[in-house]
Amino acid sequence: MNMASLNDIDTVFTSNDEPVLTAMQNLKKSSARLSAFMANYRPLLDGERYLTDKEVAQILKVTRRTLLEYRANRVFPFIALGGKILYPESGLHDVLEAHYKKPLT
Repeated sequence: MNMASLNDIDTVFTSNDEPVLTAMQNLKKSSARLSAFMANYRPLLDGERYLTDKEVAQILKVTRRTLLEYRANRVFPFIALGGKILYPESGLHDVLEAHYKKPLT
């Protein structure tokens, strides 16, 4: 565009105009998707994802008290760091796979 064509544009959009409303709706949707992603995002540490006891209890459908018993009996691998317990996701998968019972056919 040259300067003459820029000066010829005299259209002003307000917040009630369809293009602006559509753009705002798209931004809100994108913001909601990004918020959902960030709420569940767990960065990998050296290729490993670590889960909290609350997350593991939800995944396994057990109470956090049961998870405490599993830790005491060393059922699952875990890391105790500064009062926080973290479970390597791959360790959970390994234990579950090792205890998997195939159906009788």
